[in-house]
Amino acid sequence: MLYLVGLGLADETDITVKGLGIVKGAERVYLEAYTSILSVGKEKLEAYYGRPVILADREMVESSSDDILNGAHTTDVAFLVVGDPFGATTHTDLVLRARVLNIPVQSIPNASIMSAIGTTGLQLYNFGQTVSMVFFTESWKPSSFYDRVKENRQIGLHTLVLLDIKVKEQSVENLARGRKIFEPPRYMTVAQCASQMLETEEEKGEGVYGPESLAVGVARVGARDQQITAGTLSQLSEVDMGSPLHSLVLLGSRAHDLERQYIREFALDKRVFDSTWQRVYEGNEKK
Repeated sequence: MLYLVGLGLADETDITVKGLGIVKGAERVYLEAYTSILSVGKEKLEAYYGRPVILADREMVESSSDDILNGAHTTDVAFLVVGDPFGATTHTDLVLRARVLNIPVQSIPNASIMSAIGTTGLQLYNFGQTVSMVFFTESWKPSSFYDRVKENRQIGLHTLVLLDIKVKEQSVENLARGRKIFEPPRYMTVAQCASQMLETEEEKGEGVYGPESLAVGVARVGARDQQITAGTLSQLSEVDMGSPLHSLVLLGSRAHDLERQYIREFALDKRVFDSTWQRVYEGNEKK
């Protein structure tokens, strides 16, 4: 059996009781190590689980999945995923490969940012499409997220923006020369995301959002030092929310007054927050 086990968002103790039992009984335990991270390293997980853990990078999961699936017809293999097992499409692909080999699969769900973002006080049914923000380069500034945000804004819904992480990535030069030299890990911040969003709006000029649009930044959701900060995109483009992982929510125009009361406590400047809310959001929830 191939088990996909969700680990939750913060540390080694976030695994479910069911998931922990599977990990302790599995023949091999893999940790998917490139779509997200916990606040603790592999050694902490091994100490808590009482089992050795094999790091599975992108190359292993996407190009050498047969190594992971080897023997899963007759023994149990646990594949650990930060958050929920199906938070990334690559995990769906692993299941499809297992099906081709007639390997039974079971998933053990856990909290993901898609549900835990409710810790902001924003109501989950008021969210529209989720989008991703990647690191811009001088020559590559993808803006496909912009149209999805536009569609959400047109019907007044919030947009959850998932921020880029770069783990075990090669530079263009090293990739071209076939050199197995990897860049240091990078994790996008709320400030970088807000800045890139404003840069894209300036280029597009469609008025989907702007410097005074309200948003909520989150960092290390589920951890003891979790941080939530509310403000305009202009304010958030300068905020320092500390270590990863970060995410951002752009508020929809139909935000409810209960949401306002909740997120106001996290405002960088309550006067700016109140005046912006009055001008842009007040009364829209009734429309």
